[in-house]
Amino acid sequence: MADSPCAVADLLGEEGLEAFTSLTAVHSDGWGMAWHTAEGTCTTSSPRSADVDPTYRRHVEAPLSQAGFVHLRWATGGLDVRQENTHPFLTDGAAFAHNGHVSPIADLEALLTPESRERLRGDTDSERYFHFVHQNVEECGDEAEGVTRALATLVQKFPRCSLNALMLTRTHMFAIHINSRADSPLRALRRLFDDEDEIPPRHTTEYFAMDYRRTDHGLEIVSSGLGQPGWTPVPADTAVMVDLATQEVTRLDPIAQLGADATRAQG
Repeated sequence: MADSPCAVADLLGEEGLEAFTSLTAVHSDGWGMAWHTAEGTCTTSSPRSADVDPTYRRHVEAPLSQAGFVHLRWATGGLDVRQENTHPFLTDGAAFAHNGHVSPIADLEALLTPESRERLRGDTDSERYFHFVHQNVEECGDEAEGVTRALATLVQKFPRCSLNALMLTRTHMFAIHINSRADSPLRALRRLFDDEDEIPPRHTTEYFAMDYRRTDHGLEIVSSGLGQPGWTPVPADTAVMVDLATQEVTRLDPIAQLGADATRAQG
């Protein structure tokens, strides 16, 4: 999020953009972007690897918006690399990208209403996760309350899964960093490389890390890390909501919500 329309390349700098794009050594199963405009949320995506897709370079070098995100996909084993499975997912002006895996997928889909299931286009857990969040926002009539309630439910039902995600709506950006009991994909990473030293920074030790920094441009958030100085870790098992107009940050605490729900149930 920046104070004025800014390109991803300008935010990260040449070295930072190179470091981010080099993550395609692992995250090579497609890429996507979402950005905020006065007319609504725009998205683009491709199942091609970002490092060989010229459209990726054009988009990261263009000052598209004051707020947005870029996602590089590493497909969960068994899920197809195709357009319908490529992040971000978009519905009703909200765009969503997920870094993790929620399983069993059938149990996740069972949480969806018939209306939410009709919106599904692919077969990923990530798309189902998004629509569960979206349906909770619709039911609550409030973004902060709906996101918090959805995350509390998912933490309870899928405690060993990573819910790391970014969501852009017409008025807010959400950064979700919930993964403390998730298993790192270390075995899958080692299968990709002959030498463990070739694995991108922090992937073997902090794969689900999420960091942020404030710069002269604004507020930046990165998941999986870039291995560069100047970034501050996002607290574990939390989520934040950032107002696009003011950049005011509100912390959401789905773990506390679980406690409150349990107290009400006992009462």
